[in-house]
Amino acid sequence: MSNKVLLFNPRAVSSKNFRIPNSILQVAAAIDGKYEWVIVDGNQEKDPWQKIEAHLQTGEFKYFGCTAMPGPQLRQAIPITKRIRQAFPAVINIWGGYFASNQYQVVLESGYVDFVINGPGDQAFPALLDALEQGGDYTIINNLIYKNEARKLIKTYKATLVNQDSLADLPYAKLNAFYPIKSYLRPTHLGRETIAYHSSLGCPFTCSFCAVVPIYEARWKAKSAQKVYTEIKFIKNNYGGDAIEFHDNNFFVSEKRTVEFSKLIAPENMSWWGEGRIDTIDKYTDESLKIMKESGLKMIFCGAESGNDEILKSVDKGGKQTGDQIKAFAERMGKVGIIPEYSFVLGFPGPDKKTVMRHITEEIRFIKEVKAINPAVEIIIYLYSPVPTEGSELYQQITEAGFAFPEKLEDWLSPSWENFDLRKNPLTPWLTPAMVDKVKNFETVMHARFPTATDPKITPLQRIVINKLSAFRYRFNFFHYPYELKALQKFWLRYRQPEIEGFASE
Repeated sequence: MSNKVLLFNPRAVSSKNFRIPNSILQVAAAIDGKYEWVIVDGNQEKDPWQKIEAHLQTGEFKYFGCTAMPGPQLRQAIPITKRIRQAFPAVINIWGGYFASNQYQVVLESGYVDFVINGPGDQAFPALLDALEQGGDYTIINNLIYKNEARKLIKTYKATLVNQDSLADLPYAKLNAFYPIKSYLRPTHLGRETIAYHSSLGCPFTCSFCAVVPIYEARWKAKSAQKVYTEIKFIKNNYGGDAIEFHDNNFFVSEKRTVEFSKLIAPENMSWWGEGRIDTIDKYTDESLKIMKESGLKMIFCGAESGNDEILKSVDKGGKQTGDQIKAFAERMGKVGIIPEYSFVLGFPGPDKKTVMRHITEEIRFIKEVKAINPAVEIIIYLYSPVPTEGSELYQQITEAGFAFPEKLEDWLSPSWENFDLRKNPLTPWLTPAMVDKVKNFETVMHARFPTATDPKITPLQRIVINKLSAFRYRFNFFHYPYELKALQKFWLRYRQPEIEGFASE
């Protein structure tokens, strides 16, 4: 057996919206030139196991590296990794990604994952391969979790994030040999060929409901504006592209960097989208926002989370974000011409079910106030799903309420736990079916009254018709049993859910 590496990117939510596998490609860049590697992308393969098995049957591959986000990616990541252990027991299985880092206990207890890369793998992954090849000491490798010979869980030191400009360039040419990069540039409402790009890691805040916090621990490192522009320009010139989705956890941390990038990208005539915080971007000057708008920025995804100041405080929504600021920022963005995409998290735990229901009702009222101020605001609703932020007040609340994560890795494949990861129906003990129905029914009515602008398939006529049909329900808060709207959304509009499907392809 040689020491080749097979890197696997499991299928995401929708095969129509897959994007360049930046995370697994970054790992490939870290070992390129020292270890031979291939990539299998589950989004590009009808049956990725056939290609994985064919590679492993050559006997040349010693390592299998898999990235795994919570939710749908586990449908392929879990059974394929288990199958590798059964059919090719000599292959060493290494997992990374948000799921593996946050749920490392259950991953390693499975018996078929040997190592977990805890956070970024740029240094940890090649260091682990070197140690495995040379018989080195795993304990000196940062960002690594594994079980030793005595089956004791070992979690090594979490290193600080490295300078992102110092990392190796992503090997786009090699990826293009496996899968044409052109096939990753999909039509969205931003453009005909949308590039997905990751320009930074982490987030400098500590929100207790966010899965990013346990991994990056309030740290943020970003590529320079010049580096981002250079790489985007390279993709555009060599493979195409007329729009950009930045999939950073928090793209807009630095106003200086954002403005510099905006000035660089403006001549390229590319629309773009990114994710940021209301309380951060609200500090930007009007001139900065104007430069961003003129550069092609169409929409900013912002975690509004709640209109209740006490809830915002209890979940450690860092900074000074308040309900009043959420509304004022929506108005300010309306004047600038940038669409704010607000996400709200409903169903946080409370002292009793009556309080939880009251908070849900108040949040619905607040969301309607935001839409009245700026009807263009895109609203995305999630039900609160716990994350393992041990030590936080919120995590203590959920454990005291009787919530627990699955004890076996295969249990995450059940439909109920997949819905949990998609934050659509998390089965938390403080939520009743009536609460879930109220949130979902309101969501149905609201999306009928204000169909998302991110779905280019909805025609002007369809927008007008469903808007009118939902007007009475929306105005008078009559959300019960909106079957007629659900039917129209499913069979006539073929309405998509941007919170779990991303931007729509035509």
